[in-house]
Amino acid sequence: MKKALISGITGQDGSYLAEFLLKKGYEVHGIKRRSSSFNTGRIDGIYTDLHEHGSRFYMHFGDLCDSSSLMKLLYEIKPDEVYNLGAQSHVRVSFDIPEYTGDVVGVGTLRLLEGIRQTGINTRFYQASSSEMFGSAPPPQSEQTVFQPRSPYACAKLYGHHITVNYRESYGLYAASGILFNHESPRRGETFVTRKITRAVAHIKFGLQQKLYLGYLDARRDWGYAPEYVEAMWMMLQQETADDYVIGTGETHSVREFVEEAFSHAGLDWHEYVEIDPRYFRPAEVEALLADPSKAKKALGWEHKVGFKELVRIMVDAELADLTSRMKGELKPAAAPSV
Repeated sequence: MKKALISGITGQDGSYLAEFLLKKGYEVHGIKRRSSSFNTGRIDGIYTDLHEHGSRFYMHFGDLCDSSSLMKLLYEIKPDEVYNLGAQSHVRVSFDIPEYTGDVVGVGTLRLLEGIRQTGINTRFYQASSSEMFGSAPPPQSEQTVFQPRSPYACAKLYGHHITVNYRESYGLYAASGILFNHESPRRGETFVTRKITRAVAHIKFGLQQKLYLGYLDARRDWGYAPEYVEAMWMMLQQETADDYVIGTGETHSVREFVEEAFSHAGLDWHEYVEIDPRYFRPAEVEALLADPSKAKKALGWEHKVGFKELVRIMVDAELADLTSRMKGELKPAAAPSV
């Protein structure tokens, strides 16, 4: 039975990846940070008591800012595959906490790689790189495109990406990077623009919210469906040699288009509810990201299946269903996110 260790397992991608690997027959270990409140909602559906016979899912306390905890887990678990998905991944917030973002996203990657090197375990490493690293580089963006990061988050991701390549070339580690373009789902964090939009649509539809405040509407992104992207992560680690791959749909759409599609699907006119708040503008904006995933298609056989409109509808329908369930159960809906 293969063993996998996942940082960021409580996030969107980590939860989908854990489910995917469990279905593949893996023993899955996740790293979670200590918190005074529960932060495991996305993985509650796959949680099993470690005392149960046949349990293959385990959680461990650790932190990408703490090399000793990472070293200990690597040594004790000896995973066949390590997936580094943990991050402070909110681009706008990275401008407010750049030092922390750099420590977790950039140096955190180094801590894992150095832990693998120091322990000498035989494992395959996946680094979650980001399309934000391309920044102001003109689209479409491929593995050969020159990186031009435009945020502390993107700069930190670029360090993590380059140090992964460095350890692969310097020490012969099997270390691959997936340069993933934006991928969304109903499990997306509530302060990310796509989830903020779909959540607001449901709240407005039910009369629980009056306005949705957004920033720059003309930014264009290549949006895909997260469950499909975690399969690409796994596929990268099944190749004979480690490499870097761009993962995306090859289509780009603006935030404005996302807003239009989401409100229209719920039978609402977005012009009546959306207002612009300059506080949500980034100090440096990334205008357009568009993937050229031809290498992944040829080498991995990976292609996206869920298109833009279907993705938006999946997210809106999930919000409406969740809110309907909450209203029937007389549960008070949570307040709209302010970030």
